[in-house]
Amino acid sequence: MNLSNLQPAEGSVHNQNKRVGRGEGSGKGGTAARGHKGAKSRSGYSKKIGFEGGQMPLQRRVPKYGFNNINRKEYAGVNLDTLQALVDKGVVTDAVDFTVLVENRLATKNEEVKILGRGELKAKLKVSAHKFTAAAKAAIEAAGGEAVSL
Repeated sequence: MNLSNLQPAEGSVHNQNKRVGRGEGSGKGGTAARGHKGAKSRSGYSKKIGFEGGQMPLQRRVPKYGFNNINRKEYAGVNLDTLQALVDKGVVTDAVDFTVLVENRLATKNEEVKILGRGELKAKLKVSAHKFTAAAKAAIEAAGGEAVSL
């Protein structure tokens, strides 16, 4: 082997396209297979997403609807049956606060937590959260626990 007979590995090179715009003799000279005139023939052309050839695009023809409240607060919901499951596993004995919920991946450290009323709670717990539904608060207090708003 020497420098005169080096060649790429078998299968590593696969460009067998005809080079366009390299003179009339190439068979793809002149317009470089782009046809005559129009945006598509020019350099720098890129079709915009949703462009329909000048026709009013669908996303502008269809009426807008709905409303997004910029002041809406999102809460991570935690149900009573989830709290009861933590008690059954032995993770929680008497108090459930925000750090316990984060450690058990029921919320992230940047979220606010709302306790929801699905399921039933048998254990006496002191639950600390940002919000409670009326049903959840009643169920916690009925079990002898305490609902503390943060």
